[in-house]
Amino acid sequence: MAAPVGSSAARSKWLALTAMMFAVAMTFIDQTIVAIAAPNIQSELSLSSSGVTWTVNSYLLALAAGFALGGRLADVLGSRRIVLIGIVGFAVSSTLCGFTPKGSFAETWMIVFRATQGLSAALMIPAALAVVVAAFPLRERGKALAIFFGVSGGLTAIGPIAGGYLTQWTWRAIFWINIPVAVVALVLTLAAGIVPVVRREPIDWRGAAVVAIGMALSVLGFEQARTWGWDSPLTWVCIVGGLLALGLFVVLELRTPVPLIKVRIFRERAFLSDNLVLFFSMIAFVPVFFFASVYSQVSLGYGASNAGLYLLVFFAGFAPAAQVGGRILDSRGAKPAVVAGCVVATVGFLCWAWKVTDLSLGAQWWCIVVAGAGIGLLLGPASTDATNRAIDASYGEVTGVTQTVRNYGSALGLAVLGTVLGNVFVSRLETSLGAFGVPPATAARLASSGTGGGGGDLAGVPAALRQQIEAAVAADFAVATRAVLIGMAIALAVSLVAALLHPGGQVTEETTSSPVGIADDDADTPAQAG
Repeated sequence: MAAPVGSSAARSKWLALTAMMFAVAMTFIDQTIVAIAAPNIQSELSLSSSGVTWTVNSYLLALAAGFALGGRLADVLGSRRIVLIGIVGFAVSSTLCGFTPKGSFAETWMIVFRATQGLSAALMIPAALAVVVAAFPLRERGKALAIFFGVSGGLTAIGPIAGGYLTQWTWRAIFWINIPVAVVALVLTLAAGIVPVVRREPIDWRGAAVVAIGMALSVLGFEQARTWGWDSPLTWVCIVGGLLALGLFVVLELRTPVPLIKVRIFRERAFLSDNLVLFFSMIAFVPVFFFASVYSQVSLGYGASNAGLYLLVFFAGFAPAAQVGGRILDSRGAKPAVVAGCVVATVGFLCWAWKVTDLSLGAQWWCIVVAGAGIGLLLGPASTDATNRAIDASYGEVTGVTQTVRNYGSALGLAVLGTVLGNVFVSRLETSLGAFGVPPATAARLASSGTGGGGGDLAGVPAALRQQIEAAVAADFAVATRAVLIGMAIALAVSLVAALLHPGGQVTEETTSSPVGIADDDADTPAQAG
């Protein structure tokens, strides 16, 4: 009788893994597909430069603000239920983003429904990760999560390619493509045999509100610094107010009987190290797709489809390295993979920064592959080790914490580095245009337009200067992108310092309990009771 049960258990856990990969596929694809279409969206809907940035950042910010709550809801209401709610919410929000009307209301509409996309993903991802972690015994978890993150990374790579070709038809299709993926995810999730186990505990709504406010204010301050200025009181009110709110959140959680996040788990050195690595490495990982997409179109002159292929080079390193990282985790623990990944990624991003002003993919591709390989090596092991190390916390809680840290880093990175990009580009381009004899007022207007202006902006410029101006835009935007890549390399160097603080070793027994079950699972599957 044992063999049939084991066979059923094996099918159950692999079906659960497949179902969860499809569930989160939409969210990973969305991180890159929108970056490719951003110039087209901005042009057709007449979005401001800040508006198009917030089209990306509202999604990331909602992800970061909602993850901890998503993890707790998975515990209290059941992971399967929360995954299903997240899938439906993401599909509906994607549909509404695709139907964004033209006109003055377009910017608000897009930002609002991008945020609801992010909130839906924030519900779905921690619940999906909790299902995967609980489905596999400890000895197989590194391999399972390496597959999860590796395939998810591959799906992220699909985003640029699909986005490039879909945008040639209509940018709205990049949102509608999520609908058939959602249907498949719903069918597989219902068929996976996930046992709906729940915890009868209260939800810390106060903590959820305070952490969301803190993240939103701090990111808003960094994002708007380019527009408001660093000398503006409003900039610092947002930044300082957001950080104070996050500090208040920590104090409240320590005093709450059933907190949203058990902040005491950060006392565990390995868990703290893993999360610091995730925070600083995510400053580079997700924002790089947005910046590289715009760079490839502005500086290299690529269309949307070729811009997608430019980003795909990153995953030529990421996907195989993710598998290597998973194997190292299972055999030697997380620290060797994470340290090596941080070193490789730092070197890769520095090389990329060095070559980015060459305005040639042929000169850059090997640097981009190295950068992708570094991120691939560290991402899965750091995330998995953090989950395994968290004592007295459920998988829903722990994945909520780690995903909150990751996506807050992403949102903050996009905001801060976006400000760096804008300031460097505007300063360089004003100087270049002034050297061509363009009047200061015209130079300032062209430089602040975001990409040096399009054909309409150059209509008033003498024809003889137009080609020189376009060349200056490409070169100066490349210099600004180099500053961004250097900033990412610095963040990854800080990740390396955090990785070296890790005590090392492997987790050999379960330290968490999970509110998730898989029907007919193995006897050595992680504890499923809350």
